[in-house]
Amino acid sequence: MKVVRKGLDAADDRLGAASFVKRSLNKVFPDHWAFMLGEVALYSFVLLVLTGVFLTFFYEPSTREVVYDGPFQPLRGETVSAAYDSVMRISYEVRAGLVMRQIHHWSALVFIAAISVHMMRVFFTGAFRKPRDINWTVGFTLLTLGMGAGFTGYSLPDDLLSGTGIRIGYSSLLSIPVIGEWAAFLFFGGEYPAPEFLGRFYALHIMLIPGLLIGAMTVHLFLVWHQKHTEFPGPGRSESTVTGTRLWPNYGMKAIGLMFAVFGVLALLGGLFQINPIWLYGPFVPYAASSPAQPDWYMGWIEGLVRLAPSWTEFTIFGYVVAEPFIPAVVVPGILFATVALWPVLERRVTKDHEMHNLLQHPRDAPVRTGIGAAGLTLVVLLTLAGSNDVLAKFLQVEVDTLNDVFKVLLLVLPPAIGYATYRICLELRARDLHPIRRPRRVEVRWNADGGFEDVEVDEHPEERV
Repeated sequence: MKVVRKGLDAADDRLGAASFVKRSLNKVFPDHWAFMLGEVALYSFVLLVLTGVFLTFFYEPSTREVVYDGPFQPLRGETVSAAYDSVMRISYEVRAGLVMRQIHHWSALVFIAAISVHMMRVFFTGAFRKPRDINWTVGFTLLTLGMGAGFTGYSLPDDLLSGTGIRIGYSSLLSIPVIGEWAAFLFFGGEYPAPEFLGRFYALHIMLIPGLLIGAMTVHLFLVWHQKHTEFPGPGRSESTVTGTRLWPNYGMKAIGLMFAVFGVLALLGGLFQINPIWLYGPFVPYAASSPAQPDWYMGWIEGLVRLAPSWTEFTIFGYVVAEPFIPAVVVPGILFATVALWPVLERRVTKDHEMHNLLQHPRDAPVRTGIGAAGLTLVVLLTLAGSNDVLAKFLQVEVDTLNDVFKVLLLVLPPAIGYATYRICLELRARDLHPIRRPRRVEVRWNADGGFEDVEVDEHPEERV
C-alpha cells in the first residue's frame, strides 16, 4: 500500500490529478429526467460496440456462393452467399449468437430513438440557443451517423429484405444528376449487386462510422462538460447560476443504475422479442422482392416519400433525364436534414436573439417554434405510416392506391393543421399563470380578520409560475 500511495503522490505532484479529480467529482449535473435521454443513447452505443465485437468473430463479408447445409431444414441445399450463411450460422450454431444478434439490432433502434427524443427535448426547450448551437450540430451529426451505421449494418446479412432496401438506396444514389454514377460506383463497387459492396459496407459499419461516432460523442460530451448544463427556470436560478446534483456519489450512482437498466431492457428485448428473422426472408435474389418489405423505423419516412412520389418527379432538363427517386429520396430529405441542422441559425436570424442562454424555455413560451416542431413531427409520422402502406392496406382491407391518395391529402392538410392548433394552444397556456397540466393547489383553513374561518387556495409550487 505504501508503494501504491507513493506512486499516486508522485503522479499527483507532476500532473496535479488530485485537484482535477476533486473538482470533477464536485461538478453538478441536472436532476430532471429529460436530461438522461442522452445517456440512454450512450449506454445503447456501448452495448452496440460490445455485441458488435462478438459478431465480427463469426461474420464473413463476402458474396461468394456457398451451399447451405446448416440445421435450418427449409434452406438446406440452397445456394446462398457466404455472408448470409455466416449470419445463419451465428443464429443457429454459435452459442448465444442469436441473442447477441438481436441485442445488437435492438440496441441500434434504441440508440437512434434516444438521440431523436433527446434532440426533440433540446428543440422544444430551446437548449440549442447560443452558446450551445455548436453542440446541436454535433448532435445532428450523431443522428445522421447513427442512421448510416444502421443502414449499413442492416444490409450486411445479404437477405432478401435487406437486399430490397439496398436496391432502393442504390437507385436513389444513382439518380443524382452528374455525380450519381460515380457515387454509386464508389459505395457499391459497381452495378448492384457488385461483389465488392458487402466488403465496403462492412468497412463502413465496423470502422469508419463507429470511429466518427466515437469522435462526435467525445466532442459532444466535452462541450456539455465545458459549457455546463441548461436548466428550467425556477427560484434562485438565472442565466449565471448552475444547480443540480454532485457527480459523486448521487449523480454517479443514478447514472450507473440507468446504465444497467438500459443493458437489462435491451437484453430482455434481444432474448424475448424476435427481430430480423433472415431465415424467413431467404437469401437475396436480384429478380425478387420481399413483401411486405419494411425498413427499420428511422428509414420509414424516406420509404414513405418514395412510395408516394408522383410520376412527374421524373423529368428531362437540358437533355438530361432526372430519375424518379431523385426528388423524394434525395432532394426532400436533403431539405429536411438541412433545415434541422441549420435551425439555430435560422431561428437566430428571425428572432434577432444573439444573447447567451443557460435557462431553458417551456414549449409554450415559444409557440411558433413549438408549432413548427409539431407540424414536422406530424409530417414524419405520416410518411413513416405511408412507408408501410402495403401492410396497412392489407390490415384495413383497402386498395393500396386508395390508401396512397388518403396519405397525399393528409400530408397537405394535417401537418399545417396540427402546427397551427399547437401554436394556438401554446398561446392559451402562456396566458395562464400556473403550470398547464398540474395545477398545484391545495386548500387551507385560515382564521380571517373578521374572526371566522375561511378556505384559502395555496400554491404549493410557486416556482411553476411563468
